[in-house]
Amino acid sequence: MKFTELADDPEDPQHSPAERAAAASRSTWVSVSVNLCLSFTQITIGILAKSQGLIADGIHSLSDLVADFVVLFASHHGKKVADEDHPYGHQRFETAASLVLGVLLLVVGVGMLWAAFRKLEEPNTVQKVHVVALWVVGGALVAKELLFRYMLAVAKRIKSSMLVANAWHARSDAASSLVVGIGIVGNLAGYPILDPIAALIVGFMVARMGWEFGWDALHDLMDRAVDEQEVEAIRCTLIETPGVKGVHEVRTRKMGDMIVVDAHIEVDASISVEAGHDIAVAARERVMQRHRVLDLMTHVDPWRQPDLDHANSEVPLAR
Repeated sequence: MKFTELADDPEDPQHSPAERAAAASRSTWVSVSVNLCLSFTQITIGILAKSQGLIADGIHSLSDLVADFVVLFASHHGKKVADEDHPYGHQRFETAASLVLGVLLLVVGVGMLWAAFRKLEEPNTVQKVHVVALWVVGGALVAKELLFRYMLAVAKRIKSSMLVANAWHARSDAASSLVVGIGIVGNLAGYPILDPIAALIVGFMVARMGWEFGWDALHDLMDRAVDEQEVEAIRCTLIETPGVKGVHEVRTRKMGDMIVVDAHIEVDASISVEAGHDIAVAARERVMQRHRVLDLMTHVDPWRQPDLDHANSEVPLAR
């Protein structure tokens, strides 16, 4: 899953910052409720059933709780309007939250890897798991997959990369529960070493996803441009504006889940400055209505009709 899947769709309704924050808050509170129940159940049963894999899965769910509160914090601050210190608004709170989520996942994953390696160094200490752990893993797997699908649907609807990160965090939990379930089945079948191996795989999955989310967020904080498909869509909207003769040097940078754009537009050199200004304003309004653009800065260049007579005179006559 890449954030480019959130590319602009002109058919989607426009969502205000307040609407996006409200949707993010609702979906995150659902995640909080699910993860609170799961983490308590998994860790408790994991200890009683002597399953390191289930305990690791429970810790993963517990990390989701922290991640959910980070999302709530970012949503609250991200919906603030622009002020003197932040003339473009506070949308990058979401990017910072995605970076925190990535670091959190990376730390939790490395911790799981360390605990699993310690167990694998002493395989004789691995105990047989009680069958109840398998039932808990099955329930967790279903709950996490349903949570992932719900959160991803909300994220795509309001186009929030932060919620995408949190949704895929839930999907990583579902995948980890599947791995843990396989490990528990192997343990019950007479191969106890498979339980800590499952914990090791879960740790690797969590650490890898944390690295990917953290790396993406870091690039966004360094003003990474959006993908070429979305840039081309913005360029087409500009060139279709009445009075615009050409477009070049379209540059973008991400501001949270919004985009800041700079573009050079060409207008007829024979019209007045006021008319050129009106065309630039119309182009800006069209782009901001059709795309997730926070602001568009236009530079107006003069466009002149090519001198066809002069051009034809330079063409050599056919012999």
